[in-house]
Amino acid sequence: MGFWVTTLIFLLAGVAASLSALLCCNRGPSTNLFHLTLVITAVTCCWMMYAIVYLAQMKPLINPILSGE
Repeated sequence: MGFWVTTLIFLLAGVAASLSALLCCNRGPSTNLFHLTLVITAVTCCWMMYAIVYLAQMKPLINPILSGE
């Protein structure tokens, strides 16, 4: 459940950042498209990093070795 909740938070943050980029930096259609592309790419990259780290902890490639002491 934590994965989906955080995914929803990233989605809401992306929508909020896109709207703020449109409202704060309204300089023309070309610049708006560039700003939206940057915001969407940044949010997607942050979410992918979170997803990879989160999912990598579910099934690690290296198992810990317990000492018999």
